[in-house]
Amino acid sequence: MKANPARGAQPSVDRALRAVASTRYILKLYVAGPSPRSVSAIANIKTICEDHLQGRYELEVIDLYQQPQLALGEQIIAVPTLVRKLPAPLRRIIGDLSNTERVLVGLDLRSNRSGGDNQCSECLCRTHRRSPVTNGFPIGANMPTTY
Repeated sequence: MKANPARGAQPSVDRALRAVASTRYILKLYVAGPSPRSVSAIANIKTICEDHLQGRYELEVIDLYQQPQLALGEQIIAVPTLVRKLPAPLRRIIGDLSNTERVLVGLDLRSNRSGGDNQCSECLCRTHRRSPVTNGFPIGANMPTTY
C-alpha cells in the first residue's frame, strides 16, 4: 500500500505555521523630532504591526534630535528609518512607511514575487489569507527599501 504524500506533509506544514505565528519581531524606528514624516511613519508602523503582527512585536521609537549619538551606532543615514533587528537578518526600511505592501515585503511578511498569490507569509491575518494581491514589489534582500 502506498503512502499518501500529502498526508505526511500536513504535520510539518502545521508545525511551520505555528513556528511562524510565534516569531517575535524587534523593530526600531528612528525619527527626527515631530516632523510630519516622523509622525506619519509612527502611525503607519503601529497600524501595520497591529494588523499583521498581532502582539508579536516590540517597537521602539527613537528620536534622533534627543539621542543623535544613536544614528552613528546604527548607521542611520536618513530618517525616518525602520530597522528590523529580529528575526535575522537585519533589515532597514527608509521612508514614512505609507506604502504598506513595500513595508510588508521589507519585513519579510509578504513575498516579493511579481504577480500570483502574494499572501502574507507570516502574519496569518484573515484579510491576506482570503484575498491575494496581484502585484508585489521586488526589493533586493540586502538593499534598504526606500520611498
